[in-house]
Amino acid sequence: MTAAESAGLIAPHGGSLVNLAVPAAERESLLAGVSRRIECSDRNACDVELLVVGGFSPLRGFMHQQDYEAVVAGHRTTSGLLFGLPIVFDTDDASIAVGDQVLLTYRGQELAVLTVESRWEPDKAREAQGCYGTTSIEHPAVKMIATERGRIYLGGSIQGLELPSRVFPCKTPAEVRATLPSGQSVVAFQCRNPIHRAHYELFTRALDAANVSEQGVVLVHPTCGPTQDDDIAGEVRFQTYERLAAEVNNARIRWAYLPYSMHMAGPREALQHMIIRKNYGCTHFIIGRDMAGCKSSLSGEDFYGPYQAQDFARDNAAELGMETVPSLNLVYTEEEGYVTAEHAEARGLHIRKLSGTQFRQMLRGGEEIPEWFAFRSVVEVLRAAAG
Repeated sequence: MTAAESAGLIAPHGGSLVNLAVPAAERESLLAGVSRRIECSDRNACDVELLVVGGFSPLRGFMHQQDYEAVVAGHRTTSGLLFGLPIVFDTDDASIAVGDQVLLTYRGQELAVLTVESRWEPDKAREAQGCYGTTSIEHPAVKMIATERGRIYLGGSIQGLELPSRVFPCKTPAEVRATLPSGQSVVAFQCRNPIHRAHYELFTRALDAANVSEQGVVLVHPTCGPTQDDDIAGEVRFQTYERLAAEVNNARIRWAYLPYSMHMAGPREALQHMIIRKNYGCTHFIIGRDMAGCKSSLSGEDFYGPYQAQDFARDNAAELGMETVPSLNLVYTEEEGYVTAEHAEARGLHIRKLSGTQFRQMLRGGEEIPEWFAFRSVVEVLRAAAG
């Protein structure tokens, strides 16, 4: 039994929390065996970090070809373990061979040594169809694997040297677990945008769900790695979260940041997020309509149905030993503040709306943002960033 399990927390995916960091005394001898180096992309660096700290437990490195193909085809590794998306390292360097020890660098840092145990040229169309349900380059992740990723994938074990230096400090799964209450529900809230009033109402009300324990807590765990091109920069989002955490000062909310690069993969992404949050100690996962969804850049049509991610996550939750908490469809009303849309309709309440586009226009124009929509502290950070 691990220390985390003995503390009354959910067991990590696969049973044990991985830590691939190399002791300082072994660092020199490890580097002596390196035959070449590769500079990581932003996405690679996120994957390396999550491997090293155990966010992708029980993986001990990038997936071999057989596991990659199994996950693409059926969201499971060859051993039958659930995994939403494959974890692979990409390169265009055709000279790298199985057996090479490769130093992975990132912005002047030496992150890890990859021992290449598997090397192949993937069928990216098959990967796109399996993982994202489409081969259309209008899907951001299909475009990413087609135009950003190298043509060669590498699998193999990872030995961690140092974690990427980030503006937003990312606690490891072990560090997050150390802050969680024993034997209580831990509800994960995933987001990739600044948190507004409706989000706050959503994740605090999740603590009142019938399947959440009375002393449960919510872990607000935003992704701060690369997302869609038009999303707000991670550094700015981080500032909004820090200011908001200080403003609300709620003892039942834990805050941490996740160095994860979004794929906008809908159902597969929802499963991936649940697995990662399980490793961080979460027992429950809030999942809303259109989670990690995206639209065609041409037609504006959604790639996934509104409940597809919800249904897929719920269907796999029991196997993970987790539970889902459906996201309430909250609206703001003049008479009663935030209520469910069903409640507002049944009572004929007056609903007030503000679209994301309108909000951005008001920000740029220096207009007053209504406090029912956004926290003042968040607005101040966004205005400063825009200015």
